[in-house]
Amino acid sequence: MEIKHKLWLERDGRVIFGPGRDGLLKAIEECRSLNAAAKKLKMSYRAAWGRIKASEERLGMKLVEMDSVKHGMHLTDEAKELMNCFDQLESDIARLLNKANGKLPLRRY
Repeated sequence: MEIKHKLWLERDGRVIFGPGRDGLLKAIEECRSLNAAAKKLKMSYRAAWGRIKASEERLGMKLVEMDSVKHGMHLTDEAKELMNCFDQLESDIARLLNKANGKLPLRRY
């Protein structure tokens, strides 16, 4: 038996950020394009853009900006900070759960 977790952030019962949006932002950072990121993640452009806009509205800050040539996209500093904090929180929780897994008094049946 293992302890498992799934982490996401909500406000008023609506998702603000989680593994899916984290992965989407990482794909945008890698591909420098929302369209390419959506294709990489096998999702529609509309769904990807909708998730980004919903998170921006709920957070009250921009996560992405168009490049000056209007053919690409990059993450804002705030998005990078959010991703770093989320990744650190995930890492801290995983470390805590791994430690707790070793302390559980489990017997095999």
